[in-house]
Amino acid sequence: MIPLCLPQMKKEATQDEEPMEKEDGEDEHAPILPLSRRELEKLHRFPLITRRVTQQTGKGKIHRRGVLVAVGNGDGLVGYGEAKHDDPTRATNRAFAMAVRNMDYVDRYENRTIWTEMSSKLGATRIILRPRPVGFGLHCNPNIHQVLKAAGIKDISAKVWGSRNPLNGSGVRGKQEIERERGRKLLHLRTR
Repeated sequence: MIPLCLPQMKKEATQDEEPMEKEDGEDEHAPILPLSRRELEKLHRFPLITRRVTQQTGKGKIHRRGVLVAVGNGDGLVGYGEAKHDDPTRATNRAFAMAVRNMDYVDRYENRTIWTEMSSKLGATRIILRPRPVGFGLHCNPNIHQVLKAAGIKDISAKVWGSRNPLNGSGVRGKQEIERERGRKLLHLRTR
């Protein structure tokens, strides 16, 4: 009697277990991303930063890889993601998945530049983006160049003041995004 019960118990245990790991060729984030596999393959990936990060614990140091990736379809959709992992390729894949989840549409004038001059500030970094005529190209900081290229913007000039850290430069948010995040309208006030 006991041997007959063992296979049933084994069968129930295998249903509760997590599925086996996927092979190297399969994308581990495919089921949780909002795009199909074909759309994911068409996206442009630009690794902005790959660095070694260290966490100090009571038992010693833990070394990992930190990756910042910009992703876009070259037609107005762009996003960036940051991830850390022991394995650099896993960190890159996770950053790509975060970038795809963070993708947002950028409104472009004539599908080549921005509508008007824009400025933004994040921490010690201040950025001004200016629209330019046809054929001008991308005259800007190399990290901003990658993000704009992913968005499909072709003619623009940009100036960065303060910190040139790519984490600050690529993470600058616009007025609309800040308003959406806070749930309030921003007003321009001068106190001088």
